[in-house]
Amino acid sequence: MRRVFDRRGRIGEARSFPSGVRKIMRRIATLIAVAALATACSSPQDQQAAQAPAPDTRADEAAKKLEIYQQLLKLHNDGPAVQIGHEIVDKYPDTPAAAEVKKTLDAMEANYKAASEKARLSALWLYQTSPMQGGTQSTATIQSSRPTGEQTVRLILRRHTAWGQSVFLYATTGKGFVCKGDCSLKATFDGKPKTIKAFRPPTGEPALLFRNDAQFLKDLAKTKRLTIDVVTISRGETTLLFETGGFDPEKWTPLPKKK
Repeated sequence: MRRVFDRRGRIGEARSFPSGVRKIMRRIATLIAVAALATACSSPQDQQAAQAPAPDTRADEAAKKLEIYQQLLKLHNDGPAVQIGHEIVDKYPDTPAAAEVKKTLDAMEANYKAASEKARLSALWLYQTSPMQGGTQSTATIQSSRPTGEQTVRLILRRHTAWGQSVFLYATTGKGFVCKGDCSLKATFDGKPKTIKAFRPPTGEPALLFRNDAQFLKDLAKTKRLTIDVVTISRGETTLLFETGGFDPEKWTPLPKKK
C-alpha cells in the first residue's frame, strides 16, 4: 500500500485491486461514458419520443364500440344504440368515435323516446270481441293511471249487436259510484274543461253510463290525457286520470246491427 491524500487533505491508504477487477471497472466506466455521450448527442425530438407515454388505447376502444353502434343503427335497434352511444360520448368524449356518434345520437334518441312513449300508451288499451248475452260485443278498455291498484276504474267503449254503442266507467272494486238520477261529471280533455252527463245502470252494476257517447268519442279521438271527477261510495270524491293518447279506433271492431 501507498499513502495518498484525499479531497479534504486527509491521509489515506490506496489499495491495489486484482487485475480482473480493474478490467471490469474500466469496462463499466467506458459504458457510462458512451451512454453520456449518446444522450448529449441525441436531438430534443428523440428525447421527447423516448419520454412519451404508450399510445392511448382509449381511441381504439371507442372505435370498436362505434362499430357496434353503427351496426345497431342499421338494424334499427334504437334502445341499445342509445345506451352504447351515451357510453361512447361520456366515457370517450375527446375521441373521433365520440364526434361521429354526436352526429346522430340526439335525433335518434328523440325518435326512440317518442316511439317508446307511443308504444306505452298503445299498450294501455285492451281490445276484445266476444259473444255476450245473445249477441256479439266489441270493447276497447283502458284502466285509470290514477288511482291505481285496488281502486282502479276502467273506461270502457262498447259496441253490442243488440244494445248498440255505449261508453261507461266501471269500478273494479267497491260498490261503485254516487250518482242520483242524471249527474254531471266535471272532466278535462287535455286540460280543456267539459261536462259529462252520466247515470247509474238500473241493474245495479258498479258503473256510470255516459249519456252522449257519440260526442265523448269525438272528443276522445284527439285527447291524450283525460280526467273525470267522480264520487265513489268507498273513497268519496276522486279524480280519475286516463292516458288515452294510444287509442286506435281501427282496433275497436265495428259490429253489424242486429236485424
